[in-house]
Amino acid sequence: MLSIIVPTLNEERSLPSVLNAIRQQTVDHEVIIVDGVSQDRTLEIACDHRIRTLVSRPGRGAAMCLGAAASRGEVLLFLHADSTLQSGALDRINEVLLADATIIGGNFRLVFDGGTRFSRWLTRFCALIRSLGHYYGDSGIFVRRSVYDALGGFRPIPVMEDWEFVRRLERFGRTTCIEDPPLITSSRRFEGRRPVEIVYGWIRLHALYWLGVSPERLAEIYKTYAPSATDRRALPDPEASAEVGDPYSVIR
Repeated sequence: MLSIIVPTLNEERSLPSVLNAIRQQTVDHEVIIVDGVSQDRTLEIACDHRIRTLVSRPGRGAAMCLGAAASRGEVLLFLHADSTLQSGALDRINEVLLADATIIGGNFRLVFDGGTRFSRWLTRFCALIRSLGHYYGDSGIFVRRSVYDALGGFRPIPVMEDWEFVRRLERFGRTTCIEDPPLITSSRRFEGRRPVEIVYGWIRLHALYWLGVSPERLAEIYKTYAPSATDRRALPDPEASAEVGDPYSVIR
């Protein structure tokens, strides 16, 4: 069985779509929503869809840790609520893992929606860095449970949780990128923001991370160039980084 873990925070607009897409998948699976104390109808929607739901402290890293611990699948897929699984996506995960026992996990080719010049550039950019072994949570990270457990799972940190996990995953063994079908992700996080500002923020956070700045401090730094007000939810503290307003959503 495959476990799909979806961290959420104020995702009433996106959640119905992602749950409907998951429902179309034919592979045996379970869905676990881990909510970071949403203030909208996210939990109500999950209940209406009869999805198992857990509540965690805010922060995507903490949410994914909790969801993985509660899951039963032999393969884990961490899916953002503003991403869309295409038909046959779960079948492809099973196919690549069954075909080669040395593959420990991977992700999907990421495509940004919206059709703008910047979203098309981001799609190409993510393909380029994936060829170098770099990818993020919005591309749908999947991993064998045995490997996830051996790695100690995600770190419950406020930012950079996916980057940090992927670095350990890539060092542990072979991964793969599923090209077809791709994973479609929303470009909403870029609305009202200049591309130069977005890229600068991404470069700055990565540079500071490699210099040893703590994730907690990085979350504070991001407040100086947070997403536009139309795309931001009221979040109580820097650890409230699970979804919209994520201090690390500069690119992903």
